[in-house]
Amino acid sequence: KEREKEREKEREKERKRMRENEREERTRERRRTRENERERERERARTRR
Repeated sequence: KEREKEREKEREKERKRMRENEREERTRERRRTRENERERERERARTRR
């Protein structure tokens, strides 16, 4: 029975870590998208002239 609880705790920790990883991934993705957008804007501004 004790081992069950231990395993459950481990699984919980694993789940938490996965969630945090996903959040990190999304944040990085958003940042990259924003940088790409800015880059494209600069390109457009340069071509406009």
